[in-house]
Amino acid sequence: MKRARVIAVALAAFASVTAHAPATVAAAPTTDCAPQNARVRAGAHVKERNQPSAAKAAAMEKDFRGKVQTLSANRTNWTKPLVIRVHFQVVHNGTEGNVPTRQLLKQLLVMNQGFAKQQIYFVPASVKRVKNAAWFSDPEGNEQAMKTALRKGGRADLNFYTADLGESLLGWATFPTDYAADPKLDGVVVHYQSLPGGAITNYNEGDTGTHEVGHWMGLYHTFQDGCGTAGDRVADTPEEESPAQGCPTGRDTCPAPGADPIHNFMDYSYDACMYEFTKGQGQRMREMWAAYRA
Repeated sequence: MKRARVIAVALAAFASVTAHAPATVAAAPTTDCAPQNARVRAGAHVKERNQPSAAKAAAMEKDFRGKVQTLSANRTNWTKPLVIRVHFQVVHNGTEGNVPTRQLLKQLLVMNQGFAKQQIYFVPASVKRVKNAAWFSDPEGNEQAMKTALRKGGRADLNFYTADLGESLLGWATFPTDYAADPKLDGVVVHYQSLPGGAITNYNEGDTGTHEVGHWMGLYHTFQDGCGTAGDRVADTPEEESPAQGCPTGRDTCPAPGADPIHNFMDYSYDACMYEFTKGQGQRMREMWAAYRA
């Protein structure tokens, strides 16, 4: 399926989606369920409490590699175009956050452009708008209640939540390996002002969404575990000791060959600096999909 045709189909489908009327959902008791991965703004003093530790990443990889070997034996096709249904969950407080459909459409197009070389495409399945001030202002603290109430579809459906994540946090996501343990938590959450045309300087071109969907598809950060380790488990992304900030051309933080991958969607560079996934990341995403979401 040609890229232009797929995007045209996505545009037509999105135009036909009828958003639900704004709804008011009563706040449920909160459960402290922290994010699996998070993207933070430059200069923010927020530690990623839930970036996988080396031990957890090793356990995830062991499970993943076992599944990939089985899939290889069955000759699973990882190269054909992959079309993913997206359920947009727009959480707002009645005054802020009720982003218009045109902004969601722009976000979808940014994602399609980012994943196009991997032949991974995103089409709209539904849009739901929910008025809930508690969820909007603290989606992390209310994650369990919010997602339990709103999530749609199965393991192959992307639920894309927008809300106010505060002054430093841009977004977070779950991994494919997390799905079996708690399917309701599956999905990505992004700051509504990170969508294309939003108000967050340097992070308002929609690449937070692309970054978080990369995690949802099974990618680690390019700086996972730093230098001299298994890193992000992708051979064609150079090692990187720490997240990049801004667009530091020529940055090289590890002795291994290759400058830091500051243009990669899985780093922390400004949106204007990010524009690529590697071939190896594409292969990993397709394998993760076959192992956990197909």
